[in-house]
Amino acid sequence: MGSERIILGIDPGTTIMGYGLIHQEGKKIKLITMGVLKLSKYNDHALKLKKIFERTLGLIEEYHPDELSIEAPFYGKNVQSMLKLGRAQGVAMAAGLYKELPIFEYSPKKIKQSITGNGNASKEQVAAMLANLVQSDKAPEFLDATDGLAAAVCHYFQGNHTQSGKSYSGWKNFLKDNPDRVG
Repeated sequence: MGSERIILGIDPGTTIMGYGLIHQEGKKIKLITMGVLKLSKYNDHALKLKKIFERTLGLIEEYHPDELSIEAPFYGKNVQSMLKLGRAQGVAMAAGLYKELPIFEYSPKKIKQSITGNGNASKEQVAAMLANLVQSDKAPEFLDATDGLAAAVCHYFQGNHTQSGKSYSGWKNFLKDNPDRVG
């Protein structure tokens, strides 16, 4: 990997999916764009998943990222919510795998830790730190956009070889590490 790359970060969700893209040149990073995909207007879960896949594919085709960094679902008490979130993450990963992008997965705590130094930081603290890191005065409409951006910046901080993130370069490798996800 050279000293220049584009990283797409995604914060998956079934109500709002956040995303952010950064351009790394040497040791400097620059914000390309960040935003959200609003899904609350769709009642059908399958349609939401289709929209996540299409938007992720669209971002990849428009910005040509070299790597995709995604927030892993956190373990909550609501099993239905976790299942929906896992599906959202899965279709975003599928779009990346379809375009043969290496995928790196980070826990929410790891992302917060790498951005703020505190794994329990609030979304607002993460957003404020990111504004300084990427020299952006653009206030996002939703904190989900900065969460997506945070996934990208976290991956940048991990360097090229991540210790705590999982990387997959294709379906075969992903399925080998995740046999329980095959239905």
